[in-house]
Amino acid sequence: MLRKASLILSDKLVLASGHIIQIRIWRLPLSTEERPHGLKYSLFYGRPGERIVGYDNEAGKGDHRHLRNLETPYKFTSMERLMADFMADVMREQGND
Repeated sequence: MLRKASLILSDKLVLASGHIIQIRIWRLPLSTEERPHGLKYSLFYGRPGERIVGYDNEAGKGDHRHLRNLETPYKFTSMERLMADFMADVMREQGND
């Protein structure tokens, strides 16, 4: 029987400005070469139809982040660091809106 990923964090916040912060993190049943930390994640900040900040590890791409139209690799060290880095980018981008 195949074990499925289990959702360990799911949170969505709609700000007064209309911006959305959505965080979803799953624990995978097995670590893989692509996801040695055993997590799948999707962190989003933006508006409907517009990603301003995003962190994810989509299959085939590994850990990476999006800052507006720029995609760069991301060095995952811990879930706490992931959240802190994401929120730091969100705060920085809020100052640019």
